[in-house]
Amino acid sequence: MAVIHLLTPEYPPAIGGVGDYARQVAQGLAEAGDDVHVWCPGENGRESLAGQVRVHRTLGTFSAEDLRRTDAGLTAFPSPRRILVQWVPHGYGRRAMNLPFCLWLRRRAATGDRIELMVHEPYLEFAGTWRQKAAAAVHRVMTVVLLRAADRVWMSIPAWQPRLQPYALGRVVPFAWLPIPSALDEPSFDAVTGLRAALGADRARLIGHVGTYGSLVSTLLDALLPDLLRDIPDARLVLIGEKSGSYAAGFLDRHPELRDRIIATGFVEPAHIGTHVAACDVLIQPYPDGVSARRTTTMAGLFLGVPVVTTSGHLTEPFWERSQTVRLAEVGDWCAFNAHVSRLIAAPEERRRLSNDARRYYDEHFDVRHTISVLRSAA
Repeated sequence: MAVIHLLTPEYPPAIGGVGDYARQVAQGLAEAGDDVHVWCPGENGRESLAGQVRVHRTLGTFSAEDLRRTDAGLTAFPSPRRILVQWVPHGYGRRAMNLPFCLWLRRRAATGDRIELMVHEPYLEFAGTWRQKAAAAVHRVMTVVLLRAADRVWMSIPAWQPRLQPYALGRVVPFAWLPIPSALDEPSFDAVTGLRAALGADRARLIGHVGTYGSLVSTLLDALLPDLLRDIPDARLVLIGEKSGSYAAGFLDRHPELRDRIIATGFVEPAHIGTHVAACDVLIQPYPDGVSARRTTTMAGLFLGVPVVTTSGHLTEPFWERSQTVRLAEVGDWCAFNAHVSRLIAAPEERRRLSNDARRYYDEHFDVRHTISVLRSAA
């Protein structure tokens, strides 16, 4: 039985994609027989048992004192320790510029710990305000330090490797792709049927979108939705997510004629998001940089067998086109995007085929059991 330490900036009950992923991996490793310890923020350094996983909430705000407390906890375990770090630069406090945290990991590596990075996002681009550009510069320094500490680097998408590798400064570090699985639960048939009835699926097809409604994606929705809803007069749009209500209110101020066509769920308990996604006939998931394997909202559609129309961009991996498990349009080609949606809404047989293909492809390539197998074989 291997002892594995998983260090993450968030963990349930905290809400967030990194925390959901960390929980899946921790539970999967524990169920496979490993002794798993999660180190994360929380109240008063409390330790608890979540299923078969021991959770140490010692990281607080990632201050020097928090790191000393975590140091003591980790050092109580036999050396060398395998530490899987879930890396997003904005996750570790200090306004996304926590260089001391990176130096702390480097010191642990110097004492013999095996540091493995799981890079969800690498660093900010040099764009925007001077503050953002300054943060982008600090992120690159942090990346250099982390790659000096890392024994191995896992990545949520292959596109991160050419961005990260130059900052290894010639040091040989193994890079490998580890896709992000969906964190949703499979809903019951009765729950989905009941929700579809409540949403009016007997009178209209349901087109869904699930997301956080940040400015980048909201801009894309603004561009495609008016024509889409006019082109498919017998469809209703279901906006899923905590900020869906505020987005819908702003959109309807600009398009009041569509008021009866849009439903915003507002906050949905994580355990019920899968029911809302599965209730939809088609999902529309545009992304400014294109769909990629780190996009858990599209992974949710594949996992639940809901046909997805999404965008192709500079981060989109080739397998999306090859596998034909989603319908793709270039970012900005909203005529092609909406045509895909219209065809799927009008063709139930094509929706069923795409649903079956998506489920099978997800199970063969993205199910969390593949992640667990890779991590355990790399021990």
